[in-house]
Amino acid sequence: MTDLGAWAGKRVVVTGGAGFLGRRVVETLRRAGASDVSVVRSAAHDLRHWEACLDATRGADVVIHLAARVGGIGFNRRSPGTLFYDNAAMGIQMIEAARQHRVGRFVAVGTVCSYPKYTPVPFREADLWNGYPEETNAPYGLAKKMLLVQLEAYRQQYGFDGIYLIPVNLYGPGDNVDLEDAHVIPAIVRKCVEAVRAGRDEVTLWGDGTPTREFLYVDDAAEAIVLAAERYRGTDPVNLGSGAEVSIRDLASMIAEMAGFRGRLAWDTRQPNGQPRRQLDTTRAREAFGFVAKTPLREGLAAVVEWFRRQALAKA
Repeated sequence: MTDLGAWAGKRVVVTGGAGFLGRRVVETLRRAGASDVSVVRSAAHDLRHWEACLDATRGADVVIHLAARVGGIGFNRRSPGTLFYDNAAMGIQMIEAARQHRVGRFVAVGTVCSYPKYTPVPFREADLWNGYPEETNAPYGLAKKMLLVQLEAYRQQYGFDGIYLIPVNLYGPGDNVDLEDAHVIPAIVRKCVEAVRAGRDEVTLWGDGTPTREFLYVDDAAEAIVLAAERYRGTDPVNLGSGAEVSIRDLASMIAEMAGFRGRLAWDTRQPNGQPRRQLDTTRAREAFGFVAKTPLREGLAAVVEWFRRQALAKA
């Protein structure tokens, strides 16, 4: 529960505030009592350009930087340069613009893709620099990790108040379901629901199903970000997750069951698996600002399946 008085009189700027996660963060801020929330959209502010960053941060008390170029493994493989440049350029310039405008607090939202490929499970924040990220995620993950370096340097030199959060894979209704760019949950949901409607008896999925992942429901992630912005006064990065690990094979079986797909799940082992395992140690978030994820995976998956069914029916 947030402090309803903590946001009174503060102008909060949320980059990417019209996106999948951003919409929830804006809603959570308003429920927490923030009445002056500005949403920075890419159509009006291309944050790869310096003047747009200056304009976006002018007059802000708090900046929550969510804007990012992101996608699934396929997009990562096709566009590593774009992912590195766009994410580094946006983040670096937003932090510098916020510093120049004397913004009181900056919240940078990073990515679990920054962790080394073979990080011991559960991932602890202290392991962040102990190796190179998984290759398909590395350009995106390293671009985001540079923002942590920048915030630490700016705190040391300028006394700049910035925090860095590391969410695990997010999911929920409203996610991107374009199979060229989608993450694993919306991609499997779409394939299974569409297979049922078309009467197909086989769905093909990437990899071999053995990697594990942890997932955080998007509404829980929004609560975590707002709580951290309000309460966290530490200087170390903080993991945001549910603490529950599941294999992609088991995940796909759950989704298929919920979607009513009774056919065969085929695994295309020519495609990459990505990082072998992912599960976060979420102790710091719980102890530092009281965040504990509320939404069980099966409940969240059911919401995504139902949402996509409604979307599919509306387009039929």
